[in-house]
Amino acid sequence: MRATRVLAGVAGVALMGFGVSLLLEVRDLTGVLVWLGGAVVLHDVVIAPLVLLAGLVAVRGRARGPVRGALVVAGALTVVALPALLRPGRTANSSVLPLDYPRNWMIALVVVAAGTALVLAARGLIRRRRPPT
Repeated sequence: MRATRVLAGVAGVALMGFGVSLLLEVRDLTGVLVWLGGAVVLHDVVIAPLVLLAGLVAVRGRARGPVRGALVVAGALTVVALPALLRPGRTANSSVLPLDYPRNWMIALVVVAAGTALVLAARGLIRRRRPPT
């Protein structure tokens, strides 16, 4: 267990170093800072409260954790996909947005929902197979 944590920590520090190296290459940091500030505000003001509220209202008991996790992942997928989803119509250059992003976003959300359903089903099976104590 400890080796896994150390390995994850080393990988995280390496990725942060790579991110900083990329950030140092940016000539105008204003756009990056606005984007990062917007991401923080969007998460803290919109996504996190909605996820917590939906998890509180929609689900009770043992399913709350997996459902909240799925909502966080769905929210993150949506935030990442927003620029492509809000892009109006076709562009003059077909290589700019060559894929069907709304369809792919929906497929990703269905995969998250199916994964959550599988986790909940597996938990239910494990709970039923446990001998009563």
